[in-house]
Amino acid sequence: MIDAIAYKLQTGTQWVHLPEKYGNWRGVYNRLRMWAVDGTWERVFTALMAQADAEEDLNWAVSVDSTIVRAHQHAAGARKKGPRPVNRTTMPSAGPVAD
Repeated sequence: MIDAIAYKLQTGTQWVHLPEKYGNWRGVYNRLRMWAVDGTWERVFTALMAQADAEEDLNWAVSVDSTIVRAHQHAAGARKKGPRPVNRTTMPSAGPVAD
């Protein structure tokens, strides 16, 4: 079951394309969901962390990304409701229109 879940998460394949050697994909999917809901994964992770800490096998590395993403200069102040309505300027005519 663990191998099937690991295979799915590593490959990113769809559940229905899980190889037959892992059994019915619905069973694997349901077990993954059930373990996520009842906290099994948290308990496994906590136990593995405690074991690694007891064996002094933990190596904490923290990575901080300080990248700044800026909007393009033309993005500032853009209308969000579509283009502005066109104001048609009317010019008074000098006289009646000749036909």
